[in-house]
Amino acid sequence: MANTTESHPNKTIAIVGGGLGGALCACFFAKHGINVHLFELRPDIRNQKVVKGRSINMALSRRGRDALAYINCEDVIVRNGIPMRARMLHDLKCHTAAVPYGTKPEHEIISIDRRILNELLLDEACKYPEIKIHFQHKFVSWNPENKIATFQNKSSENVDFEVDALIGYDGCHSAVRAAMMKTDSINFSQEFVESHYMEFCIPPKNGEFAMEKNYLHIWPRHDFMLIALPNQDKSFTTTLFLPLNIFQTLTTTDELLAFFQKYFPDAISFMGQEYLIETFFSSKPLPLVSIKCSPHVSTNGDILLMGDAAHSMVPFYAQGMNSAFEDALVLFDKLKQNNFQFSTAFFDYNKTRIHDVHAIVDLSMYNYREMSHLVTQTSFYWRKKVDNCLYRLIPNWWVPLYTMVTFTRIPYKQCLALRQRQDQILKLFRLTGYAVAGLYLLQKLSTFVINPLTKASIVQNILPRFAANK
Repeated sequence: MANTTESHPNKTIAIVGGGLGGALCACFFAKHGINVHLFELRPDIRNQKVVKGRSINMALSRRGRDALAYINCEDVIVRNGIPMRARMLHDLKCHTAAVPYGTKPEHEIISIDRRILNELLLDEACKYPEIKIHFQHKFVSWNPENKIATFQNKSSENVDFEVDALIGYDGCHSAVRAAMMKTDSINFSQEFVESHYMEFCIPPKNGEFAMEKNYLHIWPRHDFMLIALPNQDKSFTTTLFLPLNIFQTLTTTDELLAFFQKYFPDAISFMGQEYLIETFFSSKPLPLVSIKCSPHVSTNGDILLMGDAAHSMVPFYAQGMNSAFEDALVLFDKLKQNNFQFSTAFFDYNKTRIHDVHAIVDLSMYNYREMSHLVTQTSFYWRKKVDNCLYRLIPNWWVPLYTMVTFTRIPYKQCLALRQRQDQILKLFRLTGYAVAGLYLLQKLSTFVINPLTKASIVQNILPRFAANK
């Protein structure tokens, strides 16, 4: 049995979605003695040989770890993952180069299998007597007057549950959000990105990892990329992100092999040609969607959207799960401030959280450009060197964007604002440097005998162009 803190036994919450965020949030409520009905559409994955759905590995960082620590299960989760301390970039000639995530030993990300993590969180939820898990229950409706949530069980029978409030942690295709949108004024937007994804596996080689294990391996190719994350069984979960129109051109074995030989030659040797061919032609490219909605709370304050139901993002900042976990931390800060009055806390949470999660949705889109293209540019390395140098010298004043997002709890919107301020500062220094260089050049020009018209042309045309190009 898990430990609880202060008790609120007269309160009951319904959480729709027994995935990562929903299972974690249930434990948060149970820790405070609040009764929880946790509903999941699928059967219990702990009893399934094969689980359908997304399987891109999860990358656990500071925000997610703090949420796990809140319910005292951080250590067991981390032990089931593998630390990644840097990106390992693979070029077209099969050369590799490591780019550390940060400047400190603790700046590492934990790679963990989605299913393993979900099973561990469900096991944790089962330790609390306050939590009742209902598998194969589909959300049907919410009656705000009587506070009754209706679900359809596996026998297609409708079952009613009387609860104080309802939380939708049920993913990007949220049934709870859809129900809210029928009665409340909800701003909603979704964007499908051009890239789709397909998953492969790099198996162990002679019982060991085929590549260095403590890295996120990336094959950046400007408009597309391949990534690989390590697993406990010494394999790598490998994902190809590729525009759909390119996927559609690879219709034969020869076309597929020629494409991989050109862009990912070492990956073929790691996966094996037969496996690559079989997996590619038996799989379907899957879409990536980015979702925002506002508000996250219902007009009556009795429904709250969290996780992907409120803010689904592309996986390129590895913050989808971490932000969903941090949602629970932010919510419980508000619950404590409001003496666990659900509606008041839900409204306060909405005011605090909505701008932050919209910021990380936008940052995740930006980071795809960084991972697939910018990491191949010299300017990326120079900026990273400048950021890291200033971070070492003045850590309380200058923190790199990636470090802020991944290794701190600084609110996402503030991370974005601080990065914009850093850009302005560096631009000011750059322009100041150009001005000094221009004055120096003019001084040198004045020491030579030059036709006045030529000198005027240099001042009016060449110098401004030089500054503009920089």
